Amino acid sequence: MSKIDIRHLTYFLEVARLKSFTKASQSLYVSQPTISKMVKNLEDELGVQLFYRNGRQVEMTDAGQTMYTQASEITQSFQNLTSELNDLMNVKKGHIRIGLPPMIGSSFFPNVMGEFRQQYPDVTFQLVEHGSIKVEEGVEDGSLDIGVIVLPANDKIFHTYTIIKEDMKLVMHPSHPMAGRDDVHLADLKEESFIFFREDFVLHSRILNECMNAGFRPNVIYETSQWDFISEMVAENLGIGLLPERICRDLDPEKVKVISLTPSIPWHLGVIWRKDRYLSFAAREWLKHTKSYVWDAE
Repeated sequence: MSKIDIRHLTYFLEVARLKSFTKASQSLYVSQPTISKMVKNLEDELGVQLFYRNGRQVEMTDAGQTMYTQASEITQSFQNLTSELNDLMNVKKGHIRIGLPPMIGSSFFPNVMGEFRQQYPDVTFQLVEHGSIKVEEGVEDGSLDIGVIVLPANDKIFHTYTIIKEDMKLVMHPSHPMAGRDDVHLADLKEESFIFFREDFVLHSRILNECMNAGFRPNVIYETSQWDFISEMVAENLGIGLLPERICRDLDPEKVKVISLTPSIPWHLGVIWRKDRYLSFAAREWLKHTKSYVWDAE
């Protein structure tokens, strides 16, 4: 005895609607014997009679009417499911959880999001702003689908590609004795007061290590998660800071002087996602979009 599938219900509903096996076969472009057999299989499977003849038409029995109500709901649900899956496949819908450093979220990243949203207006986003270390943890434990971090990443766990390759720049008050230089050696900053990123930022340990390599431990007077706080503290002549080149482009030269560092400290940003985890259609399209985005045009 055959099991019931969606075709059984579709054929049954069409016969019930048109009150005729012949008309149902014409409507569905299926032979009448096929429809008759499908309905008979359905009756055998359920152990009830679904139709009876009334002159030239067929009418539903009580069992047929009950079946009609349920079959209508089932086929409608199946159509909805098919539509939802098609929407997902065509990236009309979806939800993407992205972790990114605050300096990305607040400056140039919205442009990337805006262009994607124009293409896929029904895809929703959850943006979580954290330092790279926490973002990496979120992608690893599955609370985030995708992360934007300061590279390098653990290539045993993550797929990755680079979106930005720049250097860190020294920012200081225009009245500072070194403010007139084009280039400052890191070792020359050993007596300075530093405004640092917090410890959950990769840049915290990276800048600290570079200073140690230059022969000194920096005097850190304040730690923050916000790059604009660093620039404002520097503008008030409360210390010096190191910021990504891209961020420095938007600073007011009247308030803050931007200077190159020797040796240079790289700031490479990349997108990461887990190697061993399923990514939604929407997330995969977003990755494609960010790969094709012209980051240097920002």
